Amino acid sequence: MAVLRKIAMFYYDGFRSMTVGRTLWAVILVKLAIMFLILKIFFFPATLRGMDESQKADFVSRELIDR
Repeated sequence: MAVLRKIAMFYYDGFRSMTVGRTLWAVILVKLAIMFLILKIFFFPATLRGMDESQKADFVSRELIDR
């Protein structure tokens, strides 16, 4: 347990003393939010919503075979 605490404190001290790193982490988090939230809404519509299980199975099999 002491080893895990030392590792956690190592990372905690490292992140606490960062100056430029905080800005870089903020940029990374904004990019991830854009990729997963905004792009998902506009480019990946929920085409299977509102279908029951047999309709979903038929739709997926038709899409796989016809393409």
